[in-house]
Amino acid sequence: MNYDESSVYLVRDTLILALLIVGPILLVGILVGLVISLAQSVTSIQDQTLSFVPKIVVMILVTALLLPWIAMKLVDYAYEAFRLF
Repeated sequence: MNYDESSVYLVRDTLILALLIVGPILLVGILVGLVISLAQSVTSIQDQTLSFVPKIVVMILVTALLLPWIAMKLVDYAYEAFRLF
C-alpha cells in the first residue's frame, strides 16, 4: 500500500491538534475530581452527583474560557489543510 505523504501528515496533525485542544480541559477535570474525591474521603460523603456535577461545570467553564484559543487553532489547522489541496 502506498500512502500519500501529505495525507499521513494531515492525520498526524489532526490527532496532535485534538490532544492539544482537549488536554487542558481533561487536566482540569482530573484535578477537580481529585480534590472532590479527597474532600469526600475526609467527610465520608459518598454521593455520586457531588463528584460529577462540579467536574462538568468546571470543564464547561474552562472550555468557554479557552474557546478563542481553540477557534484560532482550528482555523489555523483548516487553513493548512486546505492549502495542501
